[in-house]
Amino acid sequence: MTTAQPRSTWRHVVDGSSELGDFLKSRRAALRPEDVGIAPHPTRRRVTGLRREELATLSHVSITHYTRLEQGRSTGASDSTLEAIARTLRLTDDETAHLKALARPAGRSRPAPPRVAHVSASARQLLGAMTHVPAVVMDRRNDVLAWNQLGHALLAAHLPAESPDSPATRPNLTRMLFLDERYRDLYPNWDEQAQLAVAALRLTAGRHPDDRALAELVGRLSMNSDEFAARWARHPVRTCTSGVKVLRHPLVGAVELSFENLVIPGTSGQRLIAYTAEPGSPSETALRLLGSATAPAAPGRRPDASVTQADRR
Repeated sequence: MTTAQPRSTWRHVVDGSSELGDFLKSRRAALRPEDVGIAPHPTRRRVTGLRREELATLSHVSITHYTRLEQGRSTGASDSTLEAIARTLRLTDDETAHLKALARPAGRSRPAPPRVAHVSASARQLLGAMTHVPAVVMDRRNDVLAWNQLGHALLAAHLPAESPDSPATRPNLTRMLFLDERYRDLYPNWDEQAQLAVAALRLTAGRHPDDRALAELVGRLSMNSDEFAARWARHPVRTCTSGVKVLRHPLVGAVELSFENLVIPGTSGQRLIAYTAEPGSPSETALRLLGSATAPAAPGRRPDASVTQADRR
């Protein structure tokens, strides 16, 4: 991990016209002419990927209209136009939704100061009841708003358990992935996790251009992590609401866990993330051992924080 020179501020990150143009340029550059049926030219092309006029022609859009769109000077592109461009660029569903979000800047206002997020009593009760399942509540920026005992032990035992209680100390899992060595070391497939994290953050930033705290997070990461900045510049876009995480926990070793994001109704993007192991698997055993090793000690009993190799087996 290295420290980069300042390259982004929240003002730049929320500049919708710049983001739209950069996104379209990155996707044009990713397509070869022959990918869309254009015969290779006998002389060397000066443009990487598709030219603007080629993309416009294939999308049945005037070159003037497309150029204005890419330059951020057109805010009235229809869904049919954007979908035609998306088809030509072979965008995924997530990328198409991102394109439409970036092309709709009219309703944007100056980013407002972030509001302090609160977790409802019912959500906290649910977290507490999930005694055998690691779980956390996060906002759309991946700030941890609350976690249960096992969620804390799994993801960030090196941080105080009460860290999520104050906005000043709340962990942010995306920031930790790039800037916290102990959290980073949890992931043997760190490169894959980093790419997914940046892609999800870009999708969120496109949907919420007025979120100053989100833009400031991107700015800080861009200035302090070359690895983040390089990935962000490639404009990856992808949702990540469920899947499998492989962790290398310092206490119980390797664990493979399925996760699900459950949206909490009535909130501004809060979600509960639960991690589960396959019944009867070594990972389930590891979670049980982790829970035992990190559980608060009963009165008169010393906590057993040791886990031996024999225990893991």
